[in-house]
Amino acid sequence: MSLSNRNERFGQRESVFKLSEKLTVSITAKRSLTAILLMTSVLTATPSMAETIFGAMSKAYQNNSTLNANRAGVRVTDENVAIAKSGYRPTVNGQVKAGLTRSKVDGQDAGTRGTATDTLQVNQMLFDGFQTKNNVAAAKTGVLAAREDLRGSEQTILLTAVQAYMDVYLNRQIVALREKNLAFLNEQVRSNRARFDVGEGTRTDVAQAEASQATAVNDRNTARANVKIAEATYIQTTGSTPGSLSAAAPAKSLPKSLTQAYSIAQANHPSIGSAKFNTDSAGYKVKVNEGALLPSADLTGTVTRTDIFQGRTKVTPNNTLGSASLNVTIPIYGAGKTAATVRQSKESLAQRRVEVDVSSDSVRQTLASAWASLEAARASIAAQRSVVSAAQLALQGVIEERKVGQRTTLNVLEAQGTVITAQLALVQAERDSVVYSYQVVSALGRLTAKGVGLQVAEYKPEEHYQAVEDKWGGVKTPDGR
Repeated sequence: MSLSNRNERFGQRESVFKLSEKLTVSITAKRSLTAILLMTSVLTATPSMAETIFGAMSKAYQNNSTLNANRAGVRVTDENVAIAKSGYRPTVNGQVKAGLTRSKVDGQDAGTRGTATDTLQVNQMLFDGFQTKNNVAAAKTGVLAAREDLRGSEQTILLTAVQAYMDVYLNRQIVALREKNLAFLNEQVRSNRARFDVGEGTRTDVAQAEASQATAVNDRNTARANVKIAEATYIQTTGSTPGSLSAAAPAKSLPKSLTQAYSIAQANHPSIGSAKFNTDSAGYKVKVNEGALLPSADLTGTVTRTDIFQGRTKVTPNNTLGSASLNVTIPIYGAGKTAATVRQSKESLAQRRVEVDVSSDSVRQTLASAWASLEAARASIAAQRSVVSAAQLALQGVIEERKVGQRTTLNVLEAQGTVITAQLALVQAERDSVVYSYQVVSALGRLTAKGVGLQVAEYKPEEHYQAVEDKWGGVKTPDGR
């Protein structure tokens, strides 16, 4: 073969390789673009049968064990009112006493004598220094405080449900992004090996692509593990396994300014309401303890019947005695215990008053933090969208420049790394904007089933309270237990 023929064949081979390289790079670029478009569609798609964030909150509202335990705690507190009201009511006690006496006279057996005594006693409080009145008032305010605590627990659980939902959704999107990044890098490895096989690439190019591929595999596996962790938290919070989840939007109807938000939170937040009710309850406790320094009066009525038996024969007629007594007690000196109890309750009242300010400051800080975080997330979304757009454009440019030898494989890998980092930051910012918006709603005291319009049967603690507050007896609970 002549030298000219060999050069011609070599030229044909080189042109074929360049065409192959061009096709490979073009396919890579197209696949990268397709992956980017699919990523966007994954992040915004909403399957028709997918669960929504409101569905997750509804499940948590109905199924969460912590919330159900706190509801039971409020029912326990309801009984304090019935206990306090018992101080107004009479107490009735019965007593049966039997005795047997055997006697001897001058050493001779005088016989056996038996007695049977039946006693019925009724005691009614007439005046106790207003202690019962204030105990009832303290119990009622305690119930109101418990309801506020329950509302706070409801907010915490619903916010946890929001976070769990968004964490599952976020981590699934991260897996999708990692999968597409791995697909891109797989194509880079294949392309670089093809170029190396025909003598146009280097072993370094292949090694760099393979290293990035291995890192992407590890990142993908870590993302899958994070999905499982997030799903476990979701199950713990809602009581069900997450299926297909739809994209969630940030909470709506937020205040227009932080100042307006402060005013709403001060009036609505359950921790502030609970602290105020606890302060009122502590004030009644002071009055209860002061009532111990006042005179008290009660009325006691007793009916006693005594029967005497000689052997088995009744030897006395029906002997029944009735009595009534008015008992008045005037405390004079209680060894300092009563006075110390009064002072102690006053200090407790002062503590509760300060706790109102503590709760108010805590709510204000939480609201300010959530508000600032929400603003930062919103700004981050806008910024990251620009970053993603620019990074995608830069990636396409680097791929084109590598075709003509102006860029290396390392440049392509670095550009792709910038794209995936920006995309991950974007989905994180979108997740944060949703979570922080609901944190703001929670800080306002409005993250309740009724406040966000959940389609569930609302738990009404007042129903149990009304069923037990005036009960005079009966050991069964309102639900029959």
